[in-house]
Amino acid sequence: MKLGLGLELYRSATLDIPLENIRRADELGFHSVWTAEAYGCDALSPLAYLAAHTSQIKLATSVVQIAARTPAATAMHALTIDALAGGDRVIIGLGVSGPQIVEGWYGQPWGSPNRRLRDYLSIMRKIVDRQESVVHDGAELNLPYVGPGSVGEGKPLKSILHPTGRVELWIASGGPLNTSLAAELADGWLPMGYGSDGWSIHGANLKRGWQRRGGRPEEFEIMGNLTVQVTDDVRAAIDAKKPLTAMYVGGMGSEDHNFHREAMARRGFPEAAERIQQLWLAGRKDEAVSAVPDDYIDAGALFGPLSRIRERWDETVPAGLTGVILRTEDLAAIEVAAELTGAADQQLEGDN
Repeated sequence: MKLGLGLELYRSATLDIPLENIRRADELGFHSVWTAEAYGCDALSPLAYLAAHTSQIKLATSVVQIAARTPAATAMHALTIDALAGGDRVIIGLGVSGPQIVEGWYGQPWGSPNRRLRDYLSIMRKIVDRQESVVHDGAELNLPYVGPGSVGEGKPLKSILHPTGRVELWIASGGPLNTSLAAELADGWLPMGYGSDGWSIHGANLKRGWQRRGGRPEEFEIMGNLTVQVTDDVRAAIDAKKPLTAMYVGGMGSEDHNFHREAMARRGFPEAAERIQQLWLAGRKDEAVSAVPDDYIDAGALFGPLSRIRERWDETVPAGLTGVILRTEDLAAIEVAAELTGAADQQLEGDN
């Protein structure tokens, strides 16, 4: 079971990188540290900073939004950061975001997310692998560009910067089409709404993608999120997570397009998800927060003293995952996770 450390920088009005926790995770043999972006702090700049302050932990995004940059620009970021980090340390997790951000923040058309994601990942793979000059004739993206406004002088190019190591490309998704696409083309999958029955919900979609690929690659990774907080007050910890949950399920998207609402529904809470969105959109935000079920929060998290976290680890981490990304600011939680998964022992074996 691989361990990642998830950073919540994208949600903050100030940029405060928890460097002590990240360095400790690096020392303990964590697989990766993960950044994200919405419409504030970007996902890539902090990874360049962390390349200078860590030694081996992989530098990963969950996610970079594909509307924010061309695939070539994201590939250039990835190759540059991996060179700074020494090679084989960068994971680019790609996501489509939602129409409110894509059209409202980036000024890009929503279009067909599945087709755009296929084109985007395919172009990025050609760039970061640097086997040949890049030509791609896709449903939504093309290189060289030949669409409206083109002067017809685009030239197939190859990155001047050579890869220092292999850049991994993952996809974040919850719906069937992009989940299948992740299995078909990507190195790993970042699931939305993967609970205790996650494999029964998503397994068939993954298998369809692997079938098109010719089988599941040996090193294909599936990493879900797990909130961990060391505390003596479980009730307060659950309540503290409800406002953010209600905001995402109720308001992070439109009435027609809200992937967080759909993720809650997939995890077995469809009525609660619908109710939370109705209340939020009606301006009854306090009631929306109250409508978040305790079981939904507790089932996807580990709250309590270290003894409770140890007892509930195996039952809380869903089957089918190859790793978990810890959502925590607690150094004790980082250390107990390393203890429970044997990450520190594996690190010592690797050093020897």
